[in-house]
Amino acid sequence: MVEKQIPYGLKITFLVHLIAGIIFGLGQLLIPEIMMGMIGFSIQEPTISMFRMVGAAVLGFTTSSWFAYKETLWDRVKIVVQAEIVWTILATLTMLWALIFVGLPTALWMNVVIMGAFAVAFTTFYYRT
Repeated sequence: MVEKQIPYGLKITFLVHLIAGIIFGLGQLLIPEIMMGMIGFSIQEPTISMFRMVGAAVLGFTTSSWFAYKETLWDRVKIVVQAEIVWTILATLTMLWALIFVGLPTALWMNVVIMGAFAVAFTTFYYRT
């Protein structure tokens, strides 16, 4: 029985996710006031702490992408892809809801596009593999 290999495009998706996650995750975790100011958030507690927590979550998923990138077999990364699908879809929907109904800064549309793109990529590779 031949085991399925990880598609090249999925490996690239893991790598891009790793790079984006490091940039955004470290920024939110270590310099939340600067990141918040860049997108127009009011810089105050408890928002700063929540921003840090999201940064920690992003770095957690980023770490899983690094481990998955180093693998070669689909069965060893399938659960990571499943978790990424859930995370990216929920994050995209949550940000969309907040943009439409809460009136969060419009700069968050960039996050919606990025997370939505990852949701599409991970979902596509999951169903194709």
